[in-house]
Amino acid sequence: MFENVIVRRPARSMVEGITSAPELGRPDYTLALKQHEAYCEALRRCGVAVTVLEPLEAYPDSCFVEDTAVITRKGAIITNPGAPSRRGEAAEMLPVIRGFFPEERIFSIGAPGTLEGGDVMMVGDHFYVGRSARTNREGIAQFLAILEGMGLSGSEVPLEHVLHLKTGINYIERETMLVSGEFVDRADFASFRRIVVPEEEAYAANCIWVNDRVIVPEGYPRLEAKVRQAGYSVLTVDTSEYRKLDGGLSCLSLRF
Repeated sequence: MFENVIVRRPARSMVEGITSAPELGRPDYTLALKQHEAYCEALRRCGVAVTVLEPLEAYPDSCFVEDTAVITRKGAIITNPGAPSRRGEAAEMLPVIRGFFPEERIFSIGAPGTLEGGDVMMVGDHFYVGRSARTNREGIAQFLAILEGMGLSGSEVPLEHVLHLKTGINYIERETMLVSGEFVDRADFASFRRIVVPEEEAYAANCIWVNDRVIVPEGYPRLEAKVRQAGYSVLTVDTSEYRKLDGGLSCLSLRF
């Protein structure tokens, strides 16, 4: 169960954020703020305390706090984002993490290693980490060594098409994963119950489990129905403006 969530309000500069889908248009900042507020309210309905950080105008993508740290039950790992324009974001997150963990339980990924939290999927005490354009072999090696030192485990998952691991697969507890695209038949996850995301709703693979509820992006009815049919209580939140920046539900928070 989660007790805390950290989020950061989007900066006005978010309209200049990184995107692989310029055809979706630039984000509407006013709408993005409203969607962020609704996201925070959904999290509170799940029974967690939400820490809301101030915007960072110098970092257009800084609302995607998940990429700046990985938080385990044993401690926190400050990342080193692979996107050069985002590397200062992790340093901004460090003092916030110090408010939750003592210094001896905070670790970090150092250059030349890169790692973004969107490539890390927690399944109990095991962490799957995607090797992507943003997370390299050295970053993964450092990450796995830190996990081992904590008494936790991890394994690498090479990615073929998606930006981040959790773009295409997400664990929603109860030995269940949402899978899409390249992950539908991946052997790494064969032992789990898998809910296949309809191809036309692939974006919705990025759902989050928070204290026995699953938050699903609004506007993806087929996947929402599948999650409900699997026995979960569902909340929906519109993330249309974050999708324009390759972002989804998990990207917007650190949950622990």
